[in-house]
Amino acid sequence: MTALGKQGRLAFDQPRGDQGTLPVKDAPSTYGTPPTDPAGGGPRVVRVQPDVVAIDREFDYLVPRAWSDDGRADSLGVGSRVRIQLGGRRVGGWVVADHVEPPVGVNLRPLAKLSGLGPEAEIIDLARWAAHRWVGRLAGFLATASPPTVVAAPGPPPSARPVPEVAQSWAARAFTSDRTVLRLPPSVDPSPVAVEAARLGDALVLVPSTDRARLLAVRLRRAGLPVALLPRDWAAAAAGGLVVGSRGAAFGPVGDLAAVLVVDEHDEAYQEERSPTWHARDVVVERARRAGVPCLLTSPSPSLEALAWGDLLVPSRAEERAGWPVVDLVDRRSDDPTRAGLFSDALVSVLRTDGDGPVVCVLNRRGRSRLLACDGCGALARCEEHRVPLAQDGDGMLACRISGDRRPVVCHACGSTRFRNLRAGVTRVREELEALAGRPVIEVTGGTDPGKLPDAGVYVGTEAVLHRIERASRVVFLEFDQELLAPRFRAAEQAMTLLVRAARLLGPRSNGGRLVVQTRQSDHEVLQAALHADPGRLAGPESERRRLLALPPHTALARVSGAVAGEFVDRLGRPDGIDVLGPRDGAWLVRAADHDRLADALAEVERPRGRLHLQVDPPRV
Repeated sequence: MTALGKQGRLAFDQPRGDQGTLPVKDAPSTYGTPPTDPAGGGPRVVRVQPDVVAIDREFDYLVPRAWSDDGRADSLGVGSRVRIQLGGRRVGGWVVADHVEPPVGVNLRPLAKLSGLGPEAEIIDLARWAAHRWVGRLAGFLATASPPTVVAAPGPPPSARPVPEVAQSWAARAFTSDRTVLRLPPSVDPSPVAVEAARLGDALVLVPSTDRARLLAVRLRRAGLPVALLPRDWAAAAAGGLVVGSRGAAFGPVGDLAAVLVVDEHDEAYQEERSPTWHARDVVVERARRAGVPCLLTSPSPSLEALAWGDLLVPSRAEERAGWPVVDLVDRRSDDPTRAGLFSDALVSVLRTDGDGPVVCVLNRRGRSRLLACDGCGALARCEEHRVPLAQDGDGMLACRISGDRRPVVCHACGSTRFRNLRAGVTRVREELEALAGRPVIEVTGGTDPGKLPDAGVYVGTEAVLHRIERASRVVFLEFDQELLAPRFRAAEQAMTLLVRAARLLGPRSNGGRLVVQTRQSDHEVLQAALHADPGRLAGPESERRRLLALPPHTALARVSGAVAGEFVDRLGRPDGIDVLGPRDGAWLVRAADHDRLADALAEVERPRGRLHLQVDPPRV
């Protein structure tokens, strides 16, 4: 009866004009007498989007007569979650249109079950926009917008409570404009801004992680505000009040939306890593625009996308400087790069100084060694097949980063077994730090056990250590230049994000903590911005560079990869206003002047069968 079409959709034995209907050749001609539709006098028909990502098509279904008798028909409406018969099996779905004109000459199946509430009509329209903007399937966005469990009805409206006054002048000014970007120092609590959002009515507050959302919800409840934490309190959020959540809350319910707040809009956690790579900040900006309510983005170092969108609001220089720790730049340009090693003389005193909290050292290189040279002939340890440097793993063996093949530490050129470590990983650095500090050092990486870390005076690890430690007296970046020189167009912003995260561990300047950065580029805009507690020193030059190179936010960008990426690019061609760059490492970049033009061009291409990844606004290119 069905066959899989070229675009991964179900093709049916009927004209395309009957879209949304499900023909059943062998079924009886009727399914009983259908209920009448109060809106038009005929049978009530609804349109359903199946909860099947591969089926990007809607189907029409009858509302059973029994539902009118027992009241289920009264609860059914746009956004309701239902169960339907599709292709010989029962699947979930969402009602996306009600009182639909029934198609002529086609027998419709009845709905199988009413499963509860789902996203409202406004959120379904927003999901359609997001599916087009990030070239994704509607079903995936509707799943994000739905409650994790069955919700039969919204919760009771929250009781009216007085909103407390806040003392910060910048908080009171935050929502005076519909588009505002607030540059909030790292150690400043965003709770006062959320309180101001609540003063306007039902508000949506996004934070980067579920843990931070939970902490913010606790603070606001202690202030006497009704708070719903998504996704757990989905029913309460639909009733109104202050709604707090992480990325998925961008599509969450809010009683009568009056304001939107995004805390730390620069954080990459707001962007979905898998395709479609939608960004929660951009979703709620569009949601606020459609609702005609003010939207506020906060960040210690606002992204260029945010600065291009709204009006910048900055606290006084005294308040901003007080919210950043003291920054020490260790300029290593005069050090011999072949003899000095990873540790400067200034670092030893930092490691041996006791403070109110541990010392945290950051090095974004895992393993023991990432680059070795023979001590006898000077040849680099490289894979004979792939010609890439061999890394030394925890067992002391040399391993290829591509194939994973391992071999003993022996030079292929001269047979020597003695090597010099030119680029140490955190495992090797931990051993050396223990010798320098004279006390135990704990290694922390993304693969470290997620449980509680043992207490120690010194921690070392990749940037994951910045998310595992709650407080520090010193944070040391052992080799920050690799962040500044990373081959990514967002490298400067991402490096600044690391400094912001480190500043949060140290607290305000009054705490006495110090942020130590070893570098050979002490005059770089990122480091000068942190040194002077003035992120504007980075935003200006970085925006001009992006403009000259035609990079976001001055253009829109998508990355196309996967087994059939080449065929997709061939079908795309070279339409007016679209640039195609590549291939490089099996991927192409597609660039347009704006996102509307980019989304339209990508949506016009018939997808070839096979593995294809489309990343709109790729964060790591």
